[in-house]
Amino acid sequence: MLPTALSALLIALLELFSGKRFDEDGFYESSPRLRFDLRHEHAVSHTGNVVFSDVRPVGGYEFTGTLHELGTRYISSFRPPSFEEHSEARIRSIRHAQSTKLSWYEDTILGPAVESRETLLELAKMTNNAYVTPNDTAWYSLGNRWVSHYPFGWEPDADGFRGYVFATPDNSTVVLSIKGTSANMFGGGGPTAKKDKFNDNLLFSCCCARVGWTWTTVCGCYRGGWKCDQLCLEQALIDESLFYPIGTNLYNNLTYMYPNSNIWIIGHSMGGALASLLGVTFGVPVVAFESPGERLAAQRLHLPSPPSTQHVTHVYHTADPIAMGTCNGVLSSCALAGFAMETKCHLGESIVYDTVSNLSWSVDIRNHGIVTVIENVLGKPWAACGEVGREVPIPKREVDCVECYSWEFDDFPPS
Repeated sequence: MLPTALSALLIALLELFSGKRFDEDGFYESSPRLRFDLRHEHAVSHTGNVVFSDVRPVGGYEFTGTLHELGTRYISSFRPPSFEEHSEARIRSIRHAQSTKLSWYEDTILGPAVESRETLLELAKMTNNAYVTPNDTAWYSLGNRWVSHYPFGWEPDADGFRGYVFATPDNSTVVLSIKGTSANMFGGGGPTAKKDKFNDNLLFSCCCARVGWTWTTVCGCYRGGWKCDQLCLEQALIDESLFYPIGTNLYNNLTYMYPNSNIWIIGHSMGGALASLLGVTFGVPVVAFESPGERLAAQRLHLPSPPSTQHVTHVYHTADPIAMGTCNGVLSSCALAGFAMETKCHLGESIVYDTVSNLSWSVDIRNHGIVTVIENVLGKPWAACGEVGREVPIPKREVDCVECYSWEFDDFPPS
């Protein structure tokens, strides 16, 4: 029997170089495959309350069963001592510009196997379904089980935060899927489009969506030229009407409903960015598809930074100008549609498909949709990866990423 310290060192080295998990005796622990089905809808009422609706056979409509089987892996994540301490540290930073050293604790948790194309494809389908109701032709259905659906919070005049909750049969793992932007330019629209656009322009613009002199800004922090009042901008993002505080409320409600479950968060576009912000806050696994850069929003929201954000994974391709941070300027397709999508730096690690070089795609806003990712990127083997024995591109951190470099951010009181 090897000494305890030496055994621990050998196990750590095995896990580091193999990407697998071993028990105390050095035997390989296989990561289980998980099966998910649709369990709840979530939405926000007109009064700002988070509401859930069970998927149950009560006078609804029937649809093909939504069974999703996913591969898993063990990952390391850093979590705050509590949400209360995290919030107090954030408030101290906001009000007094003082940083608080949180006692983050490292935890080994079961997360999605992001190196598996099949797993990413299933998560992308679950993400797509956050945009539609189950009787919609755009809903991706798997399996042969039929269930009835009872809608709540998805009525035509609902205009807030939306999505679905999927869970394993034993409730060991729960997936929260968050809807992204609904807009005609992205292939959709609907009642949430107005709030989606407002949040996009506040979270992902350099300064209140000040793209040109003809633009009406979404906050009053622009100070002329290329100057922006930093404190004013941060306060605007912290406003309680925005989606981030609603998201934290939603997550806390979910942990109350599933106190012993492992929670993952997924989303597309703005939904992916919000998933990332929640994942950094609570230390849970995240997979975000075609998300605009959210690193700047995390800084402006004064989110305490954990020692590592490797539990957050972004998946996007090079022909999407929003995820690449190139859909900016007064003549860009985003600006022509009234969107100021100017950020490009992502948290965590990014799996980037080079569709421009490998598939000869042109950079086009129409390539931003999640269906494009499902059908044309993840839906078939990626030849460039197969040549090197992988299923997906290698996840990488975005180092030396710079954005909004033309702007000057400081204390600029209104004149």
